[in-house]
Formats: sequence, structure tokens, C-alpha cells
Amino acid sequence: MDYVESLEKALGKTAKKEFLPLQPSDIPDTSADISELVVNFQYKPSTTINEGIHRFVSWYREYNKY
Repeated sequence: MDYVESLEKALGKTAKKEFLPLQPSDIPDTSADISELVVNFQYKPSTTINEGIHRFVSWYREYNKY
């Protein structure tokens, strides 16, 4: 929901949400492990989800003249 809320804020719109029970293909929990990325490429992402969504929405609107 944090992702959806960030998207709503960046777009200035409220999403129409329909909450359903978990579907057979849904994954209830995830956790990212970027330790190999850091070790192998000395790269550790620093962009927050909020910043990334805001930048993407800005780019998308400019690119598509939206």
C-alpha cells in the first residue's frame, strides 16, 4: 500500500482499490537481498521509493506530453 499511496501522491489522484483475498499466485511476503550486488559491483541503490516514483511520473508526463 505504501507504493500505491506514493503513486497516488505523485499523480495527484486517488486509485480505485478493490481488496480481494490472496490469489493462488500471490506472494504474501518478499524480502530483497542485494548483498551480492554490493559485493560484486560495489553498487548500493540509494533512491527511495517515493523519490523514484516522483521522478518516473515527472519523466513519463514530460516524455508523453501528458
